[in-house]
Order: sequence, then structure tokens, then C-alpha cells
Amino acid sequence: MLSDPNMQWIFLGCTLLGLSSGIIGCFSYLRKQSLMGDTLAHAALPGICIAFMLTGVKSIGLFLIGAGAAGLLATFGIGYITRHTKLKQDAAMGIVLSGFFGLGIVLLTLIQHGDYGNQAGLDKFLFGQAASMIASDVVTMSIVCGLLITVCTLLFKQFKLISFDAGFARGIGYPVALLEQLLMLLVVVAVVAGIQAVGVVLVAALLITPAVSARYWTDRLGLMVVISGVFGALSGAVGTLMSASVSNLPTGPVTVLAATLLFGVSVLFGPTRGLIAKRLLRKQVKKSFTRENEQLAKSGANNGVKKEAAL
Repeated sequence: MLSDPNMQWIFLGCTLLGLSSGIIGCFSYLRKQSLMGDTLAHAALPGICIAFMLTGVKSIGLFLIGAGAAGLLATFGIGYITRHTKLKQDAAMGIVLSGFFGLGIVLLTLIQHGDYGNQAGLDKFLFGQAASMIASDVVTMSIVCGLLITVCTLLFKQFKLISFDAGFARGIGYPVALLEQLLMLLVVVAVVAGIQAVGVVLVAALLITPAVSARYWTDRLGLMVVISGVFGALSGAVGTLMSASVSNLPTGPVTVLAATLLFGVSVLFGPTRGLIAKRLLRKQVKKSFTRENEQLAKSGANNGVKKEAAL
């Protein structure tokens, strides 16, 4: 399958997408912003539609610009709602998600029933269509993914601090507000990069599922980021190969299913947090407790025999 040049591009693009999404998703997960990726993904749909309505061209580069602008507008909207109302962040994200996605569906319907040429296939951004990617799309996606990985590597220490203790980071002089906005921008970029392959409905799974799976294997953030990136890349690779081996099998949903399967394996076989490891540890503790009780009972019996002999 990989002898086909088009399949090679799709395989490379989905693998890089999974790698970068897994890395950036760790920080969103640790900052308890798992819903943010889903919100930004749904908010990107009206940006894609507006970019197409203004240009009439289906270009991944233009769609990235439109979706990125919509994603940034969504983040500012969430911040404005949480600062100027009594609503919590989860409620603000729910409002923005539903509002932007509803607007995107309305615009998509207008495009499909309007006089726009070349509008066929635009609805594929809802669920993704990796098979439609060409070499230029994959090159753009590769540049974006490489940028995400580079920024996360260079600012790993800063992102680590604001993820665990933003107050301490602010106390030692880090621009916490700027770093948080930068991290949010990286999430927007990751979401926008994955829309064509996975779609706005499922792209959030690539951000969160590998990160949650990696958490079951380690307590160290650096190793967690690496494992999450590997899980994301493996999900993208498996999804591409599986969809290529079976006709009419969509790449995006299969990629998400592969990530979910890795999550299931992590839940069961994680070395410290997995269910099997916890069961084995519980048995060891119970066996150790029983052994200690038996030893105490035996020691008490021996002491009683010695006292009787002394009397």
C-alpha cells in the first residue's frame, strides 16, 4: 500500500498530525482544558465556510487561515464570558461550541444551496477525508506539525510550570498570560491542521486520547509527552493503513478508534495506574497483611507458651 505515492503522503501527514496533537494535547489535559480542543474544532467550521465564500477556492492554506481566525475568536469569546460573567469556563466553552458550530452548519447549508462553484465535498470537513489530501496539503500540514513540536520543545519548561503551578511561574517572572495565550494558539493550530484528516467532530480525540493514555504509563511529564506523541503517531499510521486496506473505510474515524484502542490497553496494562497493576498490587498487599497477621498470632502463641513454662 505504501508503494502508492499518494498513500505515502497521506501516511506521512496523518502520522505527523497524530504526533503533534499528542504532544500539545498533554498540556491541555494537565490544565484541565480537555473540552477546549472540541470547542475550537467546532468553532473552526464557520471560519472554513467564510474562507470558501470569500475566495471560492478549496485550498487547505486558506482554510487554515479562516479556521485559525475563527478559533482565536472563540478563545477570546470564552475569555470574555468567563471574565465578565459569573459563568465557569466549561459553561462558556459549551456556549461558544454550540454557537459557532450552529453558525457553521448554517453557512455550510447556504454554500450547498447557493451559486458557489466547486462547493462539492466541503461537508467532508465535518468528518474528515484524508484520502482527498494532495502533496501540497501534506507539506502544509507537515510544516505546521513541525512548528508545533519545535515550540513545545523549546518552551517545555515554561509550559510545564504554567500547567502545574501558574502562581509560582508568575512569581518567578514568567509572562503567564502570554504563555497561556500561546499555548491556546498552539491548540488552535493543532486543531486546524487535523480538520481535513479527521474532521471537526473527531479532531479533539487526537488531542486528548493519546495524552490520557500516556498518563497511565508514567508520572514524569517529559516521558508522558514522548509517549503521548508516539501513541498519536501510531494511531495516525494504523488509521491510514487500515482505511487503505478496506474499501470505503474513512481514515479519520479509524484513526480515532485506534487511539481509543490504545487507551483501552493503557487502562488495563498501565504499570502503576492500570487496572491489572492495581489488582496485582491489591493482592500483594492483602497477602502481606495476612502473612503479618499470621506471624503476629504465632509470635503471641509462642509468648504464651513461654509464660506458662515459666510459671
